[in-house]
Amino acid sequence: MVLYYRDDAVQVTSDAIRAGGQVIPIDEVTYVWHQKGRTTLAVRGRVLGRGVLVLLLSLPPLVALVCVLSLAWSAQDRGEWLPALVVLVACVVIALALTPFLEIPLGWLDRSYERGSRVHELWVQYRGQQVMLLDTPDALRFGQIYRAVQRAVEHDTPGG
Repeated sequence: MVLYYRDDAVQVTSDAIRAGGQVIPIDEVTYVWHQKGRTTLAVRGRVLGRGVLVLLLSLPPLVALVCVLSLAWSAQDRGEWLPALVVLVACVVIALALTPFLEIPLGWLDRSYERGSRVHELWVQYRGQQVMLLDTPDALRFGQIYRAVQRAVEHDTPGG
């Protein structure tokens, strides 16, 4: 028996698929497909959170740009470039010192995209019936399970 995928709720082996309390023998699966499911509140919240995070990450550079332009404009009017350059260098040094701390929100953003922005459903044709094995908003997990089911079915078919 070959194990293709396993987590707390799903197990895909060369013998059977176990998901959602169902056990489906691989040799009785004739077709595998996926489709989009209904959007859930969790998925909508993830997309909204992603938008807020992008906004929060975008605002400081825009504000800094406006401040630099304002500082350059006022320095030009007064003819005092030294204080403007000191402030500008100090801001650049502070920005560079804070750059490593961007790793945390950028990691959140990256994981948000990995998890996806819709619900995915995994379907199989089994004994002439269409059976939904799984629906999940986690795109990464769904992709792993879908590929595991495809490999298991392909290896079971003659010549596969």
